Amino acid sequence: MGSPADAPAPPPDGARNGPAVSRGEFDALFERVRTWGRWAPADRGAWNRVTADHVRRAGALVRTGTVVPMGRPWDTVPGPDNTRPALHYMSDLGDVEAPEPAAHKDFIGADYHGKAVSHLDALSHMAYRGRFYGGGTARDLVGAGGARFGEVAALGPLVTRGVLLDLPTVLGSPWLEPGQAVHAADLTAAEEAHGVTIGEGDAVLLRTGRFRRRREAGAWDPGASSAGLHAHAVPLLAERGIALLGGDGDSDVRPSPVEGLHSPVHTLAIAAMGVPLLDNLDLEELSAACAGAGRYAFLFVVAPLNIPGGTGSPVNPVAVL
Repeated sequence: MGSPADAPAPPPDGARNGPAVSRGEFDALFERVRTWGRWAPADRGAWNRVTADHVRRAGALVRTGTVVPMGRPWDTVPGPDNTRPALHYMSDLGDVEAPEPAAHKDFIGADYHGKAVSHLDALSHMAYRGRFYGGGTARDLVGAGGARFGEVAALGPLVTRGVLLDLPTVLGSPWLEPGQAVHAADLTAAEEAHGVTIGEGDAVLLRTGRFRRRREAGAWDPGASSAGLHAHAVPLLAERGIALLGGDGDSDVRPSPVEGLHSPVHTLAIAAMGVPLLDNLDLEELSAACAGAGRYAFLFVVAPLNIPGGTGSPVNPVAVL
C-alpha cells in the first residue's frame, strides 16, 4: 500500500468531507431511514433482524478457525485522543498474611464514550430533538440511575455475519486522512473490490486506517478531525438492513458536514434506524487476515457487558474466519 511519504497530500477539508447538509436536508434523511415501530422489543432495535438462520449462515463462514480480536488495549495514558484515560490499579497485591494461595486483584474503570476505548453504543446513547429511537422522550427515560429504555443490558450478545469494508486498500492509500468522508459510492466500490455484498442482519465494519496512521504519524484529536461516513452514505446501509455499524473511528466524518449537528451518523444509525454502533476498533489485524484469506465476510461476535441502565459497554469483538 506504500509508505506514509507516498500518500497523496490531503485536499482541503471542504473538498474532503462535503457536500454540506442543512438541518432541513438532514431531517429529511432521518425520516427516510427511520424504522420506529418495526420491532419488539424496541430497545434491541435492528438486532431484532438477526435470527437463528443468520447465526447458522454466519457459522458456515468459519473455514480456517482464525480468531481475530478487535478491541484496543485498555488505554490509561493521556493524549490528544484520550482526554479521559481509563483507570487500572491493583486493589490487592497478595501481600497480606492469609491462607494460601495468595490472591492478586485489580480495579478497572473508564468513561468509555470517547475516542480511546473500544466500545458499543446502545440505543440510549443518542437522542435527536429530545427523542430516542421509537419516539420516547429522553428527559423521561434517562436519569441519575441510568436509562430505562435502550439500555445495553437489553441487547445481549450478537452473533452474525461481519463484513469488513477496507477503504484504504480499495483507494490505494495507507489510510484515509482525518476529515476525509466516505460516500455511498465508496461503499459500493469496496463491496465490488472485496467480492462481498452487504446484506440484512450484517455487522458492517469500516476501516479507515486510523490506528496505522496513529502508529506511523502520531496521535491527533479525532474529535476535531477524523475520517468517516458522510450522512448521505447512510441510506445505502439502511436499504441493506444492517444490524450493527462499527469502525476504527466512531463512524462519523469530522468536522461534521451537517449544520449544527456534531454526530449525524450516530444520530441516523442509533436514533432513526435503531442500529447500535461500535467505536474505536483496531481493525489492522482483521485487515491483514481478510487480505490473506482473500475474503471479507466472517463470523462476527460481540457480547456487551450486562449493565442495567447502561448507555453502552466496553467490548472486545471478535471475527472468526
